[in-house]
Amino acid sequence: MSSQQRYTITAALPYTNGPVHIGHLAGVYVPADIFARYQRMRGSDVAFICGSDEHGVPITIKAKKEGITPQELVDRYHRIIGDSFKEFGITFDHYGRTSSTEHHKTASAFFTKLYNDGKFIEQVTEQLYDPEADQFLADRFVVGTCPKCGNTESYGDQCEKCGTSHNATDLIDPKSAITGNIPELKETKHWFLPLDEYSDWLNEWIVEGHSKDWKANVLGQVKSWITDGLHPRAVTRDLDWGIPVPVEGADGKVLYVWFDAPIGYISATKEWAAREGKNWEDYWKKDDTKLLHFIGKDNIVFHCIIFPAMLKAHGDYVMPDNVPANEFLNLEDDKISTSRNWAVWLHEYLEDFPGQQDVLRYVLTANAPETKDNNFTWKDFQARNNNELVANLGNFVNRVIVLTNKYYEGIVPETANLAQRDLDVLEQIKAFPKTIGDSLDRYRFREALQELMNLSSIGNKYIAEEGLEPWKLAKTNPEQVQNIMYVCLQLTTALAILSEPFLPHTSSKLKSMLGYSLLDAESASWIRVASSEALLPSNHKINKAELLFSRIEDEQVTAQLEKLEATKAANAATIPNLMPQKDETNYDDFMKMDLRVGEILTAEKMPKTDKLMVMTVDTGIDKRTIVSGIAKHFSAEELVGRKVTVLANLAPRKLRGVESQGMILLAEDSEGKLVFVNPDDAVVNGATIA
Repeated sequence: MSSQQRYTITAALPYTNGPVHIGHLAGVYVPADIFARYQRMRGSDVAFICGSDEHGVPITIKAKKEGITPQELVDRYHRIIGDSFKEFGITFDHYGRTSSTEHHKTASAFFTKLYNDGKFIEQVTEQLYDPEADQFLADRFVVGTCPKCGNTESYGDQCEKCGTSHNATDLIDPKSAITGNIPELKETKHWFLPLDEYSDWLNEWIVEGHSKDWKANVLGQVKSWITDGLHPRAVTRDLDWGIPVPVEGADGKVLYVWFDAPIGYISATKEWAAREGKNWEDYWKKDDTKLLHFIGKDNIVFHCIIFPAMLKAHGDYVMPDNVPANEFLNLEDDKISTSRNWAVWLHEYLEDFPGQQDVLRYVLTANAPETKDNNFTWKDFQARNNNELVANLGNFVNRVIVLTNKYYEGIVPETANLAQRDLDVLEQIKAFPKTIGDSLDRYRFREALQELMNLSSIGNKYIAEEGLEPWKLAKTNPEQVQNIMYVCLQLTTALAILSEPFLPHTSSKLKSMLGYSLLDAESASWIRVASSEALLPSNHKINKAELLFSRIEDEQVTAQLEKLEATKAANAATIPNLMPQKDETNYDDFMKMDLRVGEILTAEKMPKTDKLMVMTVDTGIDKRTIVSGIAKHFSAEELVGRKVTVLANLAPRKLRGVESQGMILLAEDSEGKLVFVNPDDAVVNGATIA
């Protein structure tokens, strides 16, 4: 591959209705950043593009709940997300936003070209409408049962359980997310992209043309959608937040967020190119550009069906060279959920573990959900840090830097008469750029990271080989120790260079220890590790040792687990433990129940019992004794004079020898406390309840 290969690398636009969590990082942003850094180090021409996705229904819903405008909401999360990415070391060349002027202009122009070229179907259709809210129910404004998998909480445009993309009218038993009402159908005009017309082309291009180089999960989903049959997809919505449809007579309509959002890659590239004095079209329209989309599996349909069809309809753009979508990351064996706050949020991690960005990058890469859903646990996080980063990489580097300063005052020693094992290690070092690179070129990030750690393991084995430890030979064979330390410093330098895509903060710290000025962008290039005879020349002076990694203690892990337990408890408190619905009863049986308003006249706890309270109740038609198991919840004094609802025609029943002639209705709150089903105090005793 030419060193000047041009790459446009996109990472899925994070949605600005909340911060970024570890699922987003593991699935999209960490692998995308690794690949972008790797290609830059190889000398490739890279545009690494991302930005905030700021339109769509979830944003309007959340803004309304918080009593703020959608713009205020997206401004807040755009800042939080952007700052977190920067501190974490995600090196976007440009991070844009879909509320920008450039994006509105670009998306409108894209739609207009397709409109003028006759690529859309203009159609009046019946869509779900909520009369009470006076609003059409697009996307997440409606929930119902997925027609494919039966998930009862599917959204109007996509089921998050099975990943199916559909129209809101496809839902079974739909309900308005605004009012909870059952919506009605109402006519409205929209513009549709006829995906069915692109079916054969998509099959030929992806299923047949990329059967060898695209991931199986991506090919499987695409093949399934094409086999099931593609249908025209609306690219406009009846909403007031978004990019207005640039067509006369389209008042109150905006571009569908999944038509608008991927164009954000293009508009962000335009902004970057204008700033850098480049031609943005080179990165989107030249055939020798490799376009890559890093996404999670829930976005495969949009990046492999809808967006390519849009690009094909436009006619001027290159197609994606690959879409290396990942599966999902779970947290402590449970699905990550923003709504349930079941997540490790990036901005909170950065606060709780300052200066330890690379530990999370390492663990998320080692556990990357590349071929199947994977799991993040805090215990594994601790173990990988302590047993791999500290004990392997950190231990080797520390030994090398400390011993070099101890024996040679930080000067890289001269060599003489290198032994065969020394030469073997130097030769092994040269093989690692290709070994790691081959894995990265195939988007196997876990494998690539393991190869990096294998290089560190070679160093540990070499420096501690029995009988050849430098600390044991220092007095008896100083010439051999010089050779050993020279080789170790070459390996350490290779680690400093090759670790940069994976552990950029560690790489920077290590380069500083080795004398950073020597390892500038050119001398620290990927290929130099394979070609140079001396990555760190003799007589070069290194600096003092710094701690690369510190142990993660049990107390730190316990604090994170307690935070998750608190989240569980909070969720449990908001979800009542309701009894299942009882068997169906008919109307005649229901009408047999005589429910009346009553008033408690006297109350006395039954002797020798903890629960039973004996009460005299005025039912309006008589005064009767009712026994109820409420003594642990109410004192006798609290009960006298209280209005209650009584089931008056319940057959009498003896409790501890006292005949109870009815039942008082109560419910249990979320804390297990009993509360009366109260009639209004103004209602007279004996009034029936129907």
